[in-house]
Order: sequence, then C-alpha cells, then structure tokens
Amino acid sequence: MTTQAPPQTLIDRTAENIRARIIAGDLTPGTRLSEAALSEQLSISRNTLREVFRLLTQEGLLHHEPNRGVKVALPDMASIIDIYRIRRLLECEALRQAYAMHPAMARMAAAVEAARQWRERGDWRRVGTENMAFHSALVELADSERMNRLYRHISAELRLAFGHLNDNQMLHAPYIEKNAHILSLLQAGNNSEAASTMACYLQLSERTVIAALARHQQQASPAAR
Repeated sequence: MTTQAPPQTLIDRTAENIRARIIAGDLTPGTRLSEAALSEQLSISRNTLREVFRLLTQEGLLHHEPNRGVKVALPDMASIIDIYRIRRLLECEALRQAYAMHPAMARMAAAVEAARQWRERGDWRRVGTENMAFHSALVELADSERMNRLYRHISAELRLAFGHLNDNQMLHAPYIEKNAHILSLLQAGNNSEAASTMACYLQLSERTVIAALARHQQQASPAAR
C-alpha cells in the first residue's frame, strides 16, 4: 500500500518545485498559472494547489488578482532593495567565514564553467540559471541549512526581479568572470578581499535592476504616454 505524504509536506514539496522553476527561469513574471492544468501536471488536488498558491503569494512570488486567477509576480522597488540587503548579509559573511577547500567551492567552480559553456552557445537564460547556482553554492559556505533555505526563497524572488530587464545578455554577461574572480580570491585564501569584491558586485547588480525598474515605471506613467 502506498503511503501518502502528510498534507503540509506535500504543500512544501510542491512549493519548492514551483520555486525551482522560477529560479531556473522557466516561470517568468506575468505568467498566468492555470489551477486545472498545474494540479493535473503535479498530480495534486486543487485544494492543495490553492494552499501552495497562498504560501507563494505570501513570499511575494505569486500575485492573486480577483476574478483573474494567479500569475507570477514582479517584485517592486522596496522588495528589490530588501532582497539585496539580505544578499549582502548572507553572501559577504559566507565569504568572510569560509574555510579552505570547502566542498561548495567545487560547485561554485562548476557553475562558472557551465555559465561559460552556455555563453558560447548564446543561451543567456541558462547563463542566468548557472549564476543563481553559483550564489546558492556560495551561501552553502556558511554551513547553515537555515541560511540555505532562506537563500532559496530569496533566489526565486531575485530571478523575478531580473524580469525588469529585457536583455538577458546585458544582465548576465558581466558577472560570469566576476564570479570566477571571486572564486579565485577565495581559493587563494583572500576571504576579506572576496567579501569586499562581492559587496561591490552586489551594489552594481542592484543598481542595474533598480535602473531597469525605474525605466519601466517611467514608461508606464501617464506622463510618458
């Protein structure tokens, strides 16, 4: 006899599945989620899926519109600023405290190499996915499952924030070698310099995303019409 997972476990597992799709770039801002299609695809009941939708809406990943259903959200200015504040706290501290030959370094290196390969093929969406993998591995340097879990949530919202930029090449191309440089500093034992470099890196990334959002808001304002 097959034992069903407890309802909350099923909800968490399904939510993690949708987060992973967002992080991979498979679900982009504005995508409408069909309750009927998704419940059938994931082999779960509609009631369970509604609980998943509620959870992900609270996390800022989905947006519910009365009489129109659920769609993938696009973070606003306040959310973006908060995302980067958390990233600085997590990533810079993880770099400062990392120990030599941590297993996560191999995953960081693999993500850099994969990003380079996807760059050669011109697949910038996958470059972005490898960039996310690099930063997730970086946070693993802290050896904290709570931090890893928090960063998985932040990663999904971050990928959506990138939706403010229409040019994936412009967004991701500069950071491939920046990631490689940070990894090389870490491998050489220059943790403090790696953390300082990451702080500047995140400042540039934040400015890029905020500038894109500002352009969208200006284009959408009545005065721009």
